[in-house]
Amino acid sequence: MKKLMIGNEAIARGAYEAGVSVAAAYPGTPSTEIVSNFARFPGVYAEWSPNEKVAMEVGAGASIGGARTLVAMKHVGVNVAADPLYTFAYTGVNGGLVLVSADDPGMHSSQNEQDNRGYGRFAKLPVLEPADSQEAKDFTRMAFDISEEYDTPVMLRVTTRLSHSQGLVEEGEPQAAVLKEYKKDAPKYVMLPGFARGRHVEVEKRMQKLKEYSEKTPLNRIEWGDLSLGIITSGVVYQYVKEALPEASVLKLGFTNPLPEQLIRTFAAHVDRLVIVEELEPVIEEQVKSWGIKAEGKEIFTLLGEYSPEMIADKLGGKPMPVGYGLEREIPARPPLMCPGCPHRGVFYMLKKKKIIAMGDIGCYTLGALSPLDGMDACICMGASIGTALGMEKARGAEFASQVVAVIGDSTFVHSGITPLIDVVYNQGTSTVLILDNDTTAMTGHQDHPATGYTITQQPTAKLDIEALVKAIGIKNVRVVDPLNMAEFEKVLDEELNRREPSVIISKRPCALIDKRKSEKRYYVDTEMCKGCKLCLRIGCTGIYFVEDEKMAYINPNVCVDCGFCAQVCNLDAIKVV
Repeated sequence: MKKLMIGNEAIARGAYEAGVSVAAAYPGTPSTEIVSNFARFPGVYAEWSPNEKVAMEVGAGASIGGARTLVAMKHVGVNVAADPLYTFAYTGVNGGLVLVSADDPGMHSSQNEQDNRGYGRFAKLPVLEPADSQEAKDFTRMAFDISEEYDTPVMLRVTTRLSHSQGLVEEGEPQAAVLKEYKKDAPKYVMLPGFARGRHVEVEKRMQKLKEYSEKTPLNRIEWGDLSLGIITSGVVYQYVKEALPEASVLKLGFTNPLPEQLIRTFAAHVDRLVIVEELEPVIEEQVKSWGIKAEGKEIFTLLGEYSPEMIADKLGGKPMPVGYGLEREIPARPPLMCPGCPHRGVFYMLKKKKIIAMGDIGCYTLGALSPLDGMDACICMGASIGTALGMEKARGAEFASQVVAVIGDSTFVHSGITPLIDVVYNQGTSTVLILDNDTTAMTGHQDHPATGYTITQQPTAKLDIEALVKAIGIKNVRVVDPLNMAEFEKVLDEELNRREPSVIISKRPCALIDKRKSEKRYYVDTEMCKGCKLCLRIGCTGIYFVEDEKMAYINPNVCVDCGFCAQVCNLDAIKVV
């Protein structure tokens, strides 16, 4: 039976069919739907882990314990998981383990567009790259066989376009989840230096065997066509090549680390011109050229962003792409904005008003950096806000700390904000930390985390008490405040910034998209009172719009959630309760 699936759903299906019984992940676009879909299958265990390192460690333990295990994360999550990943590549597996790295060319939802095929080379892992949803399912199944046959974790590398594009998938029969026998084996699993040196030898032997496998695996195949042009490509870019250059000869690589050198040499010898088409880094190109094979690549194609059939056709003289349906006029730009009623809006409005330097973090609250809120000064990676605030204080002096805050969400705080907060206490910082607790992981689609009290399958569980945790770390000054109560929030912020010791303000209000409570108030603009000053527009809420001809603001009742924040901002008392 065939079913329409996005790539992520197909990966989950492939894992289920392969007999996977354990899956762990931290939600991150474009990977989130993999484990959330897997969790729906009967008889399996799935979890949202506090962060990707923990997910990798849970996966390693499950694998050592004999279970086939899936671990999924976005590309920057692999940075967090790299410590256990590199060493688990040495120990090898018991039950097969597949790590899905969902890369993001074009940075649709990420702070960089790193190419995680590099992790395959550096950690010495086999890397598989499917090109469509069917392959996403099939390659996932094969990856577990490869993992167990060659005693190695396997990376399945996908990209946003594959993760979120739909394709028909032929479902197969799931094999039974078989728990392999566990045997104590310290030289294999205990990475003391003496044992690790022996395991490194095994890794190199494994890589030699995987090189032989890459030459014969059906994951790599030649599609002969016009011999005047040969294309080497992998992943979803293969689809673009076939659309733009249907007559060209193509070497489609589904197994991209280690590369099949002899297969590539054979292909290169039969074509007049060899071009390597790969998004982001020249991972394949550099290796091919290092073997003395004449090829073209990044001198033609960019290192930046996503490719397309149109771009490939333009660069290589392919067939003209059909003109799609056009628009009569250009669509106005729609920058990303916080939702109406978003509790983070009050925080960033106040930070801008008071000219506070805000060291930010990863979450939907990162939108606080954009106009008109302009309330964030830096954002580096998950959990970095607290450490960077402390670093700025240590660089510029304790007095400067009264001008600086760290801003971090509840899920991100659990992910990687606890240890830097310990650092603030331990190294006698005076930083003020704002934990924006909206009771969910909102940015990636409202997944639960340890501080929501629910598991991935919505089972009630122990709820992490952030306030108690912060106090246990050693923060004496902990305040809980509603961020949409402007007067209260400003008062608390002033008091904590003026302390010469560390403090935490927990900005607590549910995400407007999950808060089902109906407001008892409805707001409107009194047109006799409104003077068209546009002060209400500075909060960046799409529930308010302005008619220039009338010099008048209005509230859109179809969008407004009646949080009342705009009424507090208006100096003319023109926004009133119905």
